[in-house]
Amino acid sequence: MDCFCVLLPLTHHRNIEEPRNVKLIYDVLKFSPPEIEPAVLFATNNALVCETPDDAMKVAYEIDRSRYDALALDGTFYQKSGIISGGSHDLARKAKRWDEKHMAQLKLQKEKITEELKEVMKKTRRQGELTTVESQIRGLENRLKYSMNDLETSKKNINEYDRQLEDFTRELDQIGPKISEIERRMQQRDMKIQDIKESMNNVEDDVYAEFCARIGVANIRQFEERELVLQQERAKKRAEFEQQIDRINNNLEFERSKDTSKNVQRWERAVQDDEDSLETFKQAEARQRQEIEKDKEKIELMKQEKAAHKTLVDQMEEEMAKARREVQALAKELAAIHQSIANIESRIESMKSKRQTILMQAKMESIEIPLLQGSMDDIGQQQQGQGGGQGAGGQGGEYAADGGSAYERESRIEIDYSKLEHHLKNLSDPDQIKKSGDSLAKELQSKLDTLEKIQTPNMKAMQKLDRVTEKIQSTNEEFEAARKKAKKAKAAFEKVKNERCTLFTNCCNHISDAIDAIYKQLSRNEAAQAYLGPDNPEEPYLDGINYNCVAPGKRFQPMSNLSGGEKTIAALALLFAIHSFQPAPFFVLDEIDAALDNTNIGKVASYIREKTTNLQTIVISLKEEFYCHADVLIGICPYPAECLVSQTLIFDLEKYGDYRQDE
Repeated sequence: MDCFCVLLPLTHHRNIEEPRNVKLIYDVLKFSPPEIEPAVLFATNNALVCETPDDAMKVAYEIDRSRYDALALDGTFYQKSGIISGGSHDLARKAKRWDEKHMAQLKLQKEKITEELKEVMKKTRRQGELTTVESQIRGLENRLKYSMNDLETSKKNINEYDRQLEDFTRELDQIGPKISEIERRMQQRDMKIQDIKESMNNVEDDVYAEFCARIGVANIRQFEERELVLQQERAKKRAEFEQQIDRINNNLEFERSKDTSKNVQRWERAVQDDEDSLETFKQAEARQRQEIEKDKEKIELMKQEKAAHKTLVDQMEEEMAKARREVQALAKELAAIHQSIANIESRIESMKSKRQTILMQAKMESIEIPLLQGSMDDIGQQQQGQGGGQGAGGQGGEYAADGGSAYERESRIEIDYSKLEHHLKNLSDPDQIKKSGDSLAKELQSKLDTLEKIQTPNMKAMQKLDRVTEKIQSTNEEFEAARKKAKKAKAAFEKVKNERCTLFTNCCNHISDAIDAIYKQLSRNEAAQAYLGPDNPEEPYLDGINYNCVAPGKRFQPMSNLSGGEKTIAALALLFAIHSFQPAPFFVLDEIDAALDNTNIGKVASYIREKTTNLQTIVISLKEEFYCHADVLIGICPYPAECLVSQTLIFDLEKYGDYRQDE
């Protein structure tokens, strides 16, 4: 039998009177459907929610001997186990975790560890060199050991060969006289044989002299040689004639054995069938020719329609290019407008700051300003809000909020200019406004001097006034210096920002204008297209750059879907476009042809070759297609030596320029 356990909230938690507004989280939650009530109760687990962190800490640890989980509205969570997490206090505690002293210690520790790391790196490098030397020494020792073994073996072989040579020399000394004797005997026998042959030839010449004279030969031996050749030729011809006679007799017997009339009839029927088939094929050929003529007419019509569609496509592409240029022009105008708006806003902020300074100075000097709306007390509240924000530790968020509320309260102050003199209302020139301000300041100063003369002197009051005046003056000077510094910093920031935006925009515009033509030249196809533009036209350096390419003969697709060779061509187009804006002295291209076939390699090499007037390029390649377009070939290969040494081979191709042009 299954058992279910249901938790019930503690009722006395709902009766807490101090601090106020303490409630169970279960009571303030709204959930649906009602069936999940046990799960919500299990998750909240009688936790309490309070308005402030102080109330939550009091409820969690100080209300009675028991401890409870309490949560403040700012997110601070006091667990009954003593762990405090979340909320602004946790953030402040984490922010103050690293004080300056601890940071200095950490910096010293970092420098010390960096020095140790450098030493370790040096030792590691030395250890690597030492390891290399030790491995070379071991290799040399092994080679020396093998060389010594080879030396001992070679010495043994040399001794054995010397012994065999001595034996052969002794045997040669013994055999030499025998060989001489045998050679002498052979010479004697050859002489005897030659004498016998001469005597035989003389006898034959005497016997066959009359026969040789009759047939016209020098001697009988010449006759025998000639007759032997003729006899062999006659025998060969006789054998060939006999073979031909046998073959003809066999064919004749075979033809006689066959029935000729049946063969003739069969061949006549075959000829008739072939003529019927020929006539059928001629008719089929005529029908096929008619169909071909019709298909040719359809093809001509389709070619005309294709030409018309191509004309429409070209017009649409021209309109698209025109629209794209208009969009780019509008984007540039929009960027200029945003820039002018930013400048106007900065001037407005500067004027607001000046107005606030004037109102504050009037407030401090107790000058009554006629107002249509608002009061002078709002100015004091502004400064108090700002002072409070600074006293809270100079937090940026509170200061920004106070500054915003100060400008809002200041905007509600509307000055009454109806009591102002008419000639002062009509001032529009800044020089006239400045002159009028200077004259009014002089008049005010003269009235103050007159007032000081009329009043009864009070030395203590003057001293107090001097101290206050000095304090106000120093405060005003500090405020003015800070304002000028802020204004100067803001102006410098705006200048750098404008210069940065201008430089980046010029570069981006140049590259976006040049990349399409360069991509067409690399692809050797006018149908290829490349687009480049910033994602954020106002401040393009804050966001990314959008770069898309349309490969020849393909539809538009994202850059990630292009093949390796198409990506390589697109990357080279971007590289050469950047080079056209700010040319580099030379390029080093490392195996850019890895993903290219021979056709695209030839296109890239031809483009680089065409740009040799303003572009020097060093290409590292393993494919022969690049070699024929180079001026100089440089090869790196190992040099045979005791250790591995590289050697450089240089081959100048400029003297074969005519041959390369013919190719």
